[in-house]
Amino acid sequence: MKILDAAATRQALPFERLIPALQAMFAAGCEVPRRHVHAVNGGPAGGGFTSLLMPAWNARHYGIKTINIAPGNAGRGLPGLHAVYQLFDAVTGVPLALLDGDEITARRTAAASALAASLIAAPGAGRLLVVGAGRVARLLAPAYAAVRPLHQVQVWARSLAAAEALAEEWRAQGLPAQAVGDLAAAARQADLVSCATLARLPVVQGAWLRPGSHLDLIGSFTPDMREADDACLAGAALYVDTEEALEKSGDLLGPMARGVFTAADVRGTLATLCQGGTPAGAGTARRTVFKSVGTGLEDLAAAVLALDAAGA
Repeated sequence: MKILDAAATRQALPFERLIPALQAMFAAGCEVPRRHVHAVNGGPAGGGFTSLLMPAWNARHYGIKTINIAPGNAGRGLPGLHAVYQLFDAVTGVPLALLDGDEITARRTAAASALAASLIAAPGAGRLLVVGAGRVARLLAPAYAAVRPLHQVQVWARSLAAAEALAEEWRAQGLPAQAVGDLAAAARQADLVSCATLARLPVVQGAWLRPGSHLDLIGSFTPDMREADDACLAGAALYVDTEEALEKSGDLLGPMARGVFTAADVRGTLATLCQGGTPAGAGTARRTVFKSVGTGLEDLAAAVLALDAAGA
């Protein structure tokens, strides 16, 4: 059994290879049961933690990600989330690899956003605005750069110092990055707006967005989280990573409840796009929106790619 720590997992998953691997897995498909949720020792309320189990498999590989979420770790000086990924042979059940789940999650999330943009955003879109400066946000510019030639990269965060630090990191990678303090002004200039925050109230307003721009929403993965206002969704060509997003994300549940759009208005999923589904008219005045909540399919694709890179 191969053991890949955080550094080895990161090195095995460059976006130039990870994005095509996700596209191939979405096109081929795999089995993805609903995640299991367990309150260990009563969960956070009882002093324990919440554990999520996310399985997925195809004819060759079976994988399962275990994510432990312990809000009380902040008081212990520890991160609140820890994850590992186990990969097995799908025929024999033999363990093949143990990988760093945090790296897999962050990198496949950014890669899925870049994949969606490559399929539905206007072909000439080259001005990227990243909203947020956390673990996933810091990967978005490199991921987008793997699918689009970026001639402008801006980043906004509630902490300008954090945005400036991230912009400096991206410049060191050769990206034309700068921090911005005026989110509305930056959004009005951007062709691509990618949000990765933990916001519970809208951060981006539809009135700010350019006609024909592309909006990527990552952070709202529970019903009480929200990154975009109703105007961002109204009249947009909307895509989701999986249909499960319509059940989980406050960015979708709220507007649907208010009649902004219906589930039938969703143009497709990453699977239908990767299987050759026709995207909305890119380059038109119609905004494209991609909402993701994550899926075990992406984890499986990343783990298999990492194992191959490790020389199994």
